[in-house]
Amino acid sequence: MPAAAAARAGRPDPAPPGGPPTAEQTSPLHRSGTQVRLRHGVPGVPDVSALSWVVADAGTGDVLAAHDAHRALPPASTLKTLFALAVLPALPGGLRHEVSAEDLAGIGPGSSLVGVVEGGTYRVSDLWNGVFLNSGNDAVHVLASLAGGWSATAARMQAEARALGARDTHVRSPDGYDAPGQVSSAYDLAVFGMAGLRRPDFARYCSRVDAAFPGGNGTTYGIMNTNRLLTGADGVEPYPGLIGVKNGYTSNAGNTLIAAARRDGRTLVVTVMNPQEGGGHAVYEEARSLLDWGFGAAGRVEPVGSLADGGSPARQGPQAAPAAAAVARPSEDGPGWPDTGAILGVAALGAGVTALGLRLRLVRDDGN
Repeated sequence: MPAAAAARAGRPDPAPPGGPPTAEQTSPLHRSGTQVRLRHGVPGVPDVSALSWVVADAGTGDVLAAHDAHRALPPASTLKTLFALAVLPALPGGLRHEVSAEDLAGIGPGSSLVGVVEGGTYRVSDLWNGVFLNSGNDAVHVLASLAGGWSATAARMQAEARALGARDTHVRSPDGYDAPGQVSSAYDLAVFGMAGLRRPDFARYCSRVDAAFPGGNGTTYGIMNTNRLLTGADGVEPYPGLIGVKNGYTSNAGNTLIAAARRDGRTLVVTVMNPQEGGGHAVYEEARSLLDWGFGAAGRVEPVGSLADGGSPARQGPQAAPAAAAVARPSEDGPGWPDTGAILGVAALGAGVTALGLRLRLVRDDGN
């Protein structure tokens, strides 16, 4: 079988002469093109225009299908998921901080902002709402300052990525703002989404539809999540069972998205990077198509790799149990995935409050 045909079929290429194949040669996820191992009767993956995408079972880490999973691409604000993984454990949510001019220094032109002002006092939990809902780079800068500074935070994120087995990611700007050499991949973003959903605090923030953000003189104003697949804004139909995670956009990265949804006891995570057709909402519709396919195909396809071990084919049988058990293990921080129904209920309630007239502050949703 020619190499190209073998790749399409999801089979390893022949070993090169003179030695055994490397991990990259044997893992379908390191090959170009669409990788999927369909069993009889399973429909083919949808035809989407994104440069790179991944569909994975977030409970086991099994990658059900992927296209150019390790292609290095700018991530835009989906990189904020890695920022949260690195910084959430370091900062108690109830900590209050008065913002200085130094905290806000260096925010890139055209950045999306939640409205943090110098001299204002904010709880860390408020700032996280600004990060997850409004993709506020101002909130990221303040949290990074609290966590040791911009460069230290980038280094912390880089170390976190490597610890998770995400080797395609190179952090230059912790907020996801375009910077030379800053890249990630659909594979790495799926790893960040899966890891984040195992943290109860991350899961709560990324599934939140709206929140009240501190304004001046003791007032607040409403902010809404810019993830339209979650909120149903701007004519995008909300996806049933969606539990986050993060969207982003820059002119360089195009539209990017990590989306996770739960159905019939199974949670899938999908990443979509830079659709080439369909306009600004294509990232949501392509994610919708991939989620639909994934829920229909889960348990009926052979995995082409795993998010749990840097991309090698997933372990089968009893060896896979620890990954699944980690999903359901409770935490002292509050509800995780076992309480996803409660999270979805809160999200639905938030959407209802918004529809009744929560005063929303309109902000740019370019994610950077």
